[in-house]
Amino acid sequence: MTVEQLTLPTSELTSLEKSQCIKIEKKLRRNVGKAIFDYNMIEESDVIMVAISGGKDSFAMLDILLKLQKSAPINFKIIAVNLDQKQPGFPEHILPAYFESLAIPYYIVDKDTYSVVKAKIDEGKTTCGLCSRLRRGTLYSFAESIGATKIALGHHMDDMVETLFLNMFFGSKLKSMPPKLLADDKRNIVIRPLAYCREKDIMEYANYKHFPIIPCNLCGSQENLQRQNVKAMLTDWDKQTPGRVEAIFKSLTNVSVSQLADTNLFDFQNLTIDRSSEKQAYEFEKEQVSSSNIDESLYIDVTNI
Repeated sequence: MTVEQLTLPTSELTSLEKSQCIKIEKKLRRNVGKAIFDYNMIEESDVIMVAISGGKDSFAMLDILLKLQKSAPINFKIIAVNLDQKQPGFPEHILPAYFESLAIPYYIVDKDTYSVVKAKIDEGKTTCGLCSRLRRGTLYSFAESIGATKIALGHHMDDMVETLFLNMFFGSKLKSMPPKLLADDKRNIVIRPLAYCREKDIMEYANYKHFPIIPCNLCGSQENLQRQNVKAMLTDWDKQTPGRVEAIFKSLTNVSVSQLADTNLFDFQNLTIDRSSEKQAYEFEKEQVSSSNIDESLYIDVTNI
């Protein structure tokens, strides 16, 4: 199958579809632009290595970044990179043909992580965790070798909220995927330009654009069941209370460490009372005592405290 067979030209869309496509594209561009600005994701002369898996998210990310590149007030380069993990049946011709049709620089990196995963993970077990770690290590190393200053990944708002709950439910940790991340060895910076974008919008845009999607099921592994359960939970919440996913994501940007319980982030042990300043009025502070067995003569005089 060729990329032409998989891609429907925008000109073949109906007038209504074109209108909807333009509307959703503007929304995505606005959200991506805001995320880039808020987190200073892209700077002058950056070389952005855009990791393309063959899924809808990375295709949409590349598409939007290429459009923003043309109108951005700064100059930056985009290099598309796909990691061919040698999964049986992977259509090797699809992505090179697509990149060539866009006339953009690209690399297809061959790394047989499939064999490593199959050798280390028992049959029937989820391979996604190890596969992701091997893929990340390869991309980090390759980014440095080509002089890339940022690595762009296609995770969106839904991914980040799902990861928050996965870490809480199964890892007892309050953490997610940050929009911008400095690697532990400080040699790479990862950015997630789709951080403010909902998956449903990306899916709608991908349907209009007819990207040559390559399904991530060639290795025979099923997507992590825990993530699927969390996704189903959030989907149900979103139906019952529209905007809940956005609200949860916003909470990640509005953290009060003193209202949590991590002693490494906040010094709970050394909290002390300080009544040296002028007392501020409390709401409903004029209380009346209706009954007590306390001898008021034993009260400490607090008028001068």
